[in-house]
Amino acid sequence: ALTRGFTLRDASAYNVQFVGGRPLFIDTLSFEPREEGAPWAGYRQFCEHFLVPLALMSRVDVRVASLLRSHLEGIPLDLGSRLLPRLTWLRPGLLFHVHLHALMQRRYAAGAAGEAVASGSSRRGVSAAAAAGLVGSLRSSIEGLDWKPAGTQWADYTEDNNYSTSAARSKRESVVTFLQGLGARTAWDLGANTGEYSRAAREVVPRVIAFDLDPAAVERNYRRVKAENQAGILPLLLDLTNPSPAIGWAHQERLSLEERGPADVLLALAVVHHLAIGHNLPLDRVAGFLARLGRNLIVEFVPKSDSQVRRLLRDRPDIFPDYTREGFESAFRSCFRIERAAPVADSERTLYLMTALPWQAAA
Repeated sequence: ALTRGFTLRDASAYNVQFVGGRPLFIDTLSFEPREEGAPWAGYRQFCEHFLVPLALMSRVDVRVASLLRSHLEGIPLDLGSRLLPRLTWLRPGLLFHVHLHALMQRRYAAGAAGEAVASGSSRRGVSAAAAAGLVGSLRSSIEGLDWKPAGTQWADYTEDNNYSTSAARSKRESVVTFLQGLGARTAWDLGANTGEYSRAAREVVPRVIAFDLDPAAVERNYRRVKAENQAGILPLLLDLTNPSPAIGWAHQERLSLEERGPADVLLALAVVHHLAIGHNLPLDRVAGFLARLGRNLIVEFVPKSDSQVRRLLRDRPDIFPDYTREGFESAFRSCFRIERAAPVADSERTLYLMTALPWQAAA
């Protein structure tokens, strides 16, 4: 835009959406002719929406990104500066765009100059070359950040689980078979991990959202989507036990997870036992929530005899007498009609295809 005499009046992260692994800028009305000598009005916002969160994820902990839920306008410069390690003062990009930027913001906060760009450059004038240099510096600062998604339990789950080759093949085949004939356009894979079954669903469904609570698993999934140009799959971070709420003014700027549904079909594979046993959630409550999220459901029941459930019960008493296949079916029949059931070969697990009852889907 700068090379054509234009600039962006703001730099909100919400102006960028993803199609597969490709970022897409959607706010074309943000482009405006650049006034000669004017500083970039979106500079601070870009730093707080992009550079500070990415720097914190790279240099502190990837989970710090959750601050964006409570800071809709971006992570404040002063907060980012305090949280970043002292060694980042030795990195020119972070020194200039975060630490010194935060200091200048505090310096000008009490005066009229607080309305200007933190550096006070509006008084000196910013040439086109200087504006391009600023953007180039921001780019190199971000390109110098990295994070290696490894070392978490769920990031390696696909390679380290209790499935045999025949069980994995059987499960995949049943998922694809269940999806065929539904005519679904959107699928939400809840607990997608690195996206193996999201890719199976994508063979049938045009658009798949692959949710997982593990940042490393989501990142690995995203990198594969990007590397293989897998259109139609969008990996997103989501804790199903603490889903994204409605936020912003009057709870209407950003919709909650439930308000963004219902999806045509949900995949809840190897999820229910974590909710019911790992988080003490009654099965009927789990069923009710899933019925509000999707019109159809492919769900996996994992019995107590399975090693994954035994692991959950290893260090706690078994206070779940209703966690049986019969109890599972009874609880889910309150919200769904069970259409089909298929055993997973070489295991004691069962896959179900269910349809949300009309009053649940309407809700």
